[in-house]
Amino acid sequence: MQNTDRKLSLAQVLACGALVVTLSMGVRHGFGLWLQPITQAQDWSRETFAFAIAVQNLAWGIFGIFAGMLADRFGAFRVLVGGALMYALGLAGMALSRDALTFSLTAGVLIGAAQAGTTYAVVYGIIGRQIEPARRSWAMGVTAAAGSFGQFLMVPVEGFLISGLGWQRALLALAVSVLLIAPLALWLREPGFGGGAVPARREQTIREALAEAFRYPSFQLLMAGYFVCGFQVVFIGVHMPSYLKDKGLSPQVASYALALIGLFNVFGTYIAGTLGQRIARRKILAFIYLARSVAIALFLWAPLTPASVYLFSAVMGFLWLSTVPPTNATIAQIFGVSHLSMLGGSAFFSHQIGSFMGVWLGGLLYDRTGSYDLVWYIAIALGVFAALVNLQVREAPIPRGPVPQPA
Repeated sequence: MQNTDRKLSLAQVLACGALVVTLSMGVRHGFGLWLQPITQAQDWSRETFAFAIAVQNLAWGIFGIFAGMLADRFGAFRVLVGGALMYALGLAGMALSRDALTFSLTAGVLIGAAQAGTTYAVVYGIIGRQIEPARRSWAMGVTAAAGSFGQFLMVPVEGFLISGLGWQRALLALAVSVLLIAPLALWLREPGFGGGAVPARREQTIREALAEAFRYPSFQLLMAGYFVCGFQVVFIGVHMPSYLKDKGLSPQVASYALALIGLFNVFGTYIAGTLGQRIARRKILAFIYLARSVAIALFLWAPLTPASVYLFSAVMGFLWLSTVPPTNATIAQIFGVSHLSMLGGSAFFSHQIGSFMGVWLGGLLYDRTGSYDLVWYIAIALGVFAALVNLQVREAPIPRGPVPQPA
């Protein structure tokens, strides 16, 4: 029991956590590059591909709650290894699917479950438990920033793999690469989980923690904002390459645009996490959502050129996942860290419902109207809504009564 109080080193948590997120989020960030190669090869509609990715986002949200529970109870190591194996199987299945149902089950359900176990909810749970509160928001920003560099790195790599190997072999190559998450997980084994050690006693059961969070208005407001975040970023990430090609721009412009989003996401997430230690996080979140709406409106208004695409991608990249560190740090501050992975995963479920709606409506409305315009307008309106609701969040720790002592 003596080593249950020992913590992992700051450098170890940040380096390994960032590499895990780099692989998991980096591969995911480039899925939009596969939309046209797969739909053309399989003779599917865009809605078919979009629906599978929408299912992926929804599965990520659903399984994220349970992945968080398991990580809080048994440690993140087992969850990360299981997620890596599912990710590899899902990518292989995505390459070998011959019908829409199998594609939705592999690219959708299996990869979604894998992402639940290899991304922010699980890694941020480790940060919350292993790093002191004074540096927690900063550490989350650093991890997200380093992971964002993976998005910048992986998009051109994925584009190169598609052009060099073909879309199927490129997916199989990625399936091998995500298995690297498993050895990285060895360096994130937390003292107090496994090896005969028993995690510290919690003041709340899982049911009590969930009931408290879902009844608390500020948690509901954070979830509402996260819904909008998911809608906007996944619609743009998946459908913007096709939107640009429809407008006559080359596929290279789309690849560079997604890479720029990943690059500027590095700076945005780091700055958001750092500022979260100094100023009210609700104000940071409100600014991010409002700025996204302004950026989208200006993008639609301005003449479409490669230069305007790159400028828009840089601005959106700066705002892309910068919501994640302040949102998770706020949840930790309000509710504590005993159930942080689970509560972070629960809030992220709302994000993934928004992701489902954004990517699916993008494909559906395009097939119905021949244009993405309506979805862009919805994204603008939702950004204004999210800015307003996040200003109402109360960040102070939730008041609780004394913990009953045993007789």
